[in-house]
Parts: sequence; structure tokens; C-alpha cells
Amino acid sequence: MEPCLQHGCADGVATVTIANPAKRNAMTTAMWRELPGLLARYAADPSVRALVLTGAGDTFCAGADISSLTEGGPDSRELAIAAEEALAAFPKPTLAAVRGYCVGGGCQLAAACDLRFAEQDARFGITPAKLGIAYGPGSTRRLVDLVGPATAKYLLFSAELIDAERALRTGLVDEVLPAGGLDKRVAEFTAVLAARSQLTQGAAKEFAAGPVDPARHAYWTRQMNASGERAEGVAAFLERREPRFTWTPTTD
Repeated sequence: MEPCLQHGCADGVATVTIANPAKRNAMTTAMWRELPGLLARYAADPSVRALVLTGAGDTFCAGADISSLTEGGPDSRELAIAAEEALAAFPKPTLAAVRGYCVGGGCQLAAACDLRFAEQDARFGITPAKLGIAYGPGSTRRLVDLVGPATAKYLLFSAELIDAERALRTGLVDEVLPAGGLDKRVAEFTAVLAARSQLTQGAAKEFAAGPVDPARHAYWTRQMNASGERAEGVAAFLERREPRFTWTPTTD
């Protein structure tokens, strides 16, 4: 099959699947270029409440297709960074579902997601030191925020792979599942995410990203007061039922 990004949405959860099985789902220049626009469409879709990024078959993503990087030169790396930043900026919860290799640009994409669940056979590595490439400052900062400076330097300096259990201990992964258990757990957890308040999730995601402009804090306070989300949450608690949250992101 031709390399592509397969995608679809069901029950409020969009799924983007990296599909390039001939090269362990390596990302081509065309795939890097396509991803931001695809994410923008799902971000604007009010029916989408969460997004899963995964790989076809038994591998997440083995990184960038080196042949396409050679053909595209520095611009290809800029496309990869733009795709990563678009994923990090996606306004709804994102989860990387990882099995097999999650290496180089694949690990870069996984790190840009809010959460990472992995099967126990997963292997993680960041490999620019094998190629003489300077890892971007945004990507480096994101990695340090996830795993701390010592583990980030280990990964970046050595380009060595680590297993899922070590990734879990260092904070690179949030949950490790037994073989065959990833899809069920991801479906269960994303159903939980889809049922929760998008207002709470959106504010938390923005606040966690770094220094918050007072105007943005005021925006979220206005949204909370006007949306009815809080009243619905309290009523559902008192009535011992599941809440029905209806707020959706705006372009403000």
C-alpha cells in the first residue's frame, strides 16, 4: 500500500493511523505535510472530543522516511516540526497508542500527545545522534518536560532504545498494557475522555502548557460561568447520574 495517514471518527473519538508498513510506518514528507491540515479539520469538528494517534499493524512509527528527508532537505525537517507543533496544539485530549517501535520522528509525535499508552513490547528512542541532526528546541523542551533532563540527555546523547517499562518509570509512557490489551484499554479510556467536560479539559491543557496570559484565564472563567457546565456537573453528582456536558470550544 502507498504510505498514508488513515483516519476516521467514531463515538466522539478521532483516530489517525500512520500507515507505511513497508518501512515500519516511517513518515514521508507528504505525510508530515498532510498532518497539520488533518488535525485542523478534527479540531474544528464539534463532534470530536478526543484524538488517538497510532500506527498500522504492530509498529507505531519508526521515524522519518530517511529517503524522503534526503530528497526534501532541511524543508522536510521543518515540515516534521510543524506537524509536531500542530499535534501539541490540538485543543482536545490526544493519546498515542503505541506498539512496537516508536523511534525518532515517531517518538517526537508521541511526545507531542497529551498521553501515551503502550503495549509491553514497545520500544522508544530518539535517534538524531545517529544522523548528525540537531534536535529542535521545541522538541527537546517537550522531552525534558516529560522525562526530566537526565533521561532526555540519555536518549538524545546515545540514541539508544528503551523498553516500555523504563519508559513508564521515566514518565515517557502513562500506562503499559499486556500484549493484545492496548486497543481495549484505549477504547475504554477515550470513552471516559469523551464523556468529561471539554471546558475543563481545554482549560487544563492550556494552563499546563506554560505561562498563562491573564486574559486567557479570564476567558476560561467567563466560559465556566456562562456555559452551565458547573451546574450540570453538580446536578449530576447530586442526582447520582452521569453528567451531560455540552460545551464545545469556540474560536475566541
